[in-house]
Amino acid sequence: MRMLLGLLGIVLVLGVATFAIGTTKGLEEDIGDAAGSAPPLFFGFAGLISSVAVLLVPVAFAVERLIKRDGLRIADGVLAAVLAHGVSLSFSLWVARLAPMEVQDALTARAPGGGTTDAVHGYLAPVIAYMTAVGMAHRPRWRILMWSVLVLDAVSVLVAGYSTPFSILVTVLIGWSVAYGTLYAVGSPNARPTGRQLLAGLRSLGFRPVAAMRAEDPSGSTEEGQGRAGDRAEPGRRYVVTLESGPPLDVTVVDREHQARGYFYRAWRRLALRGINQPRGSQTLRQALEQEALLAYAVSAAGANAPRLIATSELGPDAVVLIYEHVPGRLLDAVPDDEIDDSLMRSAWRQVLALQSRRIAHRRLEANALLVDEAGVLHLTDLRGGEIAAGDLLLRMDVAQLLTTFGLRVGAPRAVAAAVAELGPDAVADALPLLQPIALNRATRQTLRHLGRERSQRERQAVLDATRSYREAGGRLPEDADRKRVRAAKQAEKQVMEEALARAKESDLLSEIRNRILEVRPQAPVEPARLERIRPRTLVMALAAVFAAYFLVTQLVHINFREVVDGANWAWAVAAAGFAGLTYFAAAISLLGFVPEKVPYMRTVAAQVAGSFVKLVAPAAIGGVALNTRYLQRSGVRPGHAVASVGANQLFGLGTAVSLLLVFAYITGTRHAPTLSPSPTMIAAVLTLAVAVLILTAVPGLRKFISERVRSLFAGVVPRMLDVVQRPRKLLSGIGGMVLMTLSFVLCLDSSVRAFGGELGLATVAVVFLAGNALGSAAPTPGGIGAVEATLIGGLVAFGLTFDTAAAAVMLFRLMTFWLPVLPGWVAFTALTRKEAL
Repeated sequence: MRMLLGLLGIVLVLGVATFAIGTTKGLEEDIGDAAGSAPPLFFGFAGLISSVAVLLVPVAFAVERLIKRDGLRIADGVLAAVLAHGVSLSFSLWVARLAPMEVQDALTARAPGGGTTDAVHGYLAPVIAYMTAVGMAHRPRWRILMWSVLVLDAVSVLVAGYSTPFSILVTVLIGWSVAYGTLYAVGSPNARPTGRQLLAGLRSLGFRPVAAMRAEDPSGSTEEGQGRAGDRAEPGRRYVVTLESGPPLDVTVVDREHQARGYFYRAWRRLALRGINQPRGSQTLRQALEQEALLAYAVSAAGANAPRLIATSELGPDAVVLIYEHVPGRLLDAVPDDEIDDSLMRSAWRQVLALQSRRIAHRRLEANALLVDEAGVLHLTDLRGGEIAAGDLLLRMDVAQLLTTFGLRVGAPRAVAAAVAELGPDAVADALPLLQPIALNRATRQTLRHLGRERSQRERQAVLDATRSYREAGGRLPEDADRKRVRAAKQAEKQVMEEALARAKESDLLSEIRNRILEVRPQAPVEPARLERIRPRTLVMALAAVFAAYFLVTQLVHINFREVVDGANWAWAVAAAGFAGLTYFAAAISLLGFVPEKVPYMRTVAAQVAGSFVKLVAPAAIGGVALNTRYLQRSGVRPGHAVASVGANQLFGLGTAVSLLLVFAYITGTRHAPTLSPSPTMIAAVLTLAVAVLILTAVPGLRKFISERVRSLFAGVVPRMLDVVQRPRKLLSGIGGMVLMTLSFVLCLDSSVRAFGGELGLATVAVVFLAGNALGSAAPTPGGIGAVEATLIGGLVAFGLTFDTAAAAVMLFRLMTFWLPVLPGWVAFTALTRKEAL
């Protein structure tokens, strides 16, 4: 339903954009005027902070969920984000190429830096889809933090003129719709806590449970029982827990599945009934826990009999537990009719009187909410749907409900007599206008309807029997009987039927209760109270679905790219060679920064050059790690320390690469946004990486393989890092060397691009290189052959270079960084091997 509502919202926005052109233009002009008077420094800083936080907050929530072993929820969020990103790109393409001009004007605008803004906010839709799918909205602190960041980011781009109000609205609706569509497609995980989790939760509260047995489901398995779920969320699963010492406990577990039951019925009751506050379907588990605990304490303070609440606690992220003292006994449903005497009913009315003296409404005084203990004392249970500081209407509804509950078991005369004896005739008479089905609980209404059908069946059968007896006694009329005799016979038969119906007529229970109350208080109001705001028979379900489909078949606009400059600029080629050589010196600085022992620098540089030869016969990551580990061992570093130093170097290298990728990607995104906003390519790369990680961790074999390799690679890294941290100069040297090496590679690629006439920003080239290098390191081919070239060429083409220019630039880059160093690398490898340095 939420997904469909989101799609309907998108259609409405497009409809308003198409037909309410004046409103659209006026809204954009008002925002433009407000933006002109806004302090640019403030919104620039706000945009910077929100752009960074909009990605960090979801990551932090994912880490928190993974720590609590809730990875399946994160997988749903990542899948929703990926789909939302794809839908956003498709929608933006549709708006740019096929949408009517009115829609384009509403969703796009002229960007301050030139060009046109995107129809969908680039990364806002995936983030909204992620936070919706992972259930961040169910956690108030995370929800407030995330929405604050999103609103601040949306306002900053809106004020700066890089988006439009309708674009922001469509972005939110796309993320929302895709999230719920994803959840509907993949299904909901079983959030029910297991028995082991229940016992563990009780132990954390100081109890010592021995066993927990599921109590009988109070809702039953019949149709009547199933109907009870409609008035509110189910009270939860109940357990009787036996302790090592002391009396047992009654434990109620409430999870999201129970809480969601009957949502649509409760929504209808809120809409249809006036003056009644139905429990909200969006109530969080924390709110449900607090409401039931508050009612339990209030009922005890009022002096009514109710199981005493001992403790409450959360039981994982999707369940709460309430612990009551155990009261042995039977629910009123299980008590035979002949055992329900006047003293038991008067005991129940005394409990109601105690509640009403403190203006507490129980709101579910059915047989399953009344517990009779072994001594015959009645206790009130199922307090979750109650209400404190209740109005007169709810208090009178409680009286009407309990009158009907007892009337169904012992009849109207005894039920009314017991109520009058405890409450008095005036209080009972005040409830008379509420003795109507709409004011009663759903299960009670179903029971009354069932009894009404049985009563109608008996009346119908009595009429049929009387008619049959009349015909058998009177015999058949002769065939030649005149019309007058036939008419008289039919009239007599009709009279017999009416008399039989009058004799068999039975009054319904509510009418009997009303008559008994009128006997006690004749001046009581008899007109039923008007509770229905909307009557079902007068409600016309008009679904006006206006779908405007605009199919404008046009030819794709051919973009004219700049031609490749003939020949290469040799000055930039020489610069590329220089930057390629600088990478070896930077790699040596980086490695020695994580080695506390003294190792010759120039020999370390030669070892990095030798690594160029090793890359030709082994994958880049494995070959470099093996060579550096062997080199450190030969240089006098203990084997364990050598492995730890290389592992620390690789670990920090990964962190540096990711950090630089984010930084350069943010800078790249400033071409399309007023602040450091992530580019679509970076968003796609992050989502692709997240999906790859989920796939790897979802397969047990791959997960075990990776964990074993990572554990063996980084074993001892932490103690080694402690040694390095004690020498700040070493740590600074290591991190600085990594940054310098990465920048040298980026400058080499940038020089290669410029050598063939390409013009790209340095930040863009950095994003392309870091993505290509990551894939090259993961590829099983020597030196990442094939994977690196394809990734780099594809990235450069995606950012505007022609294929010929991109291919030439990448070939020059690979020549300088991979192929030309092979021969010097073989010389260095041979020399170091001869000197037993390798």
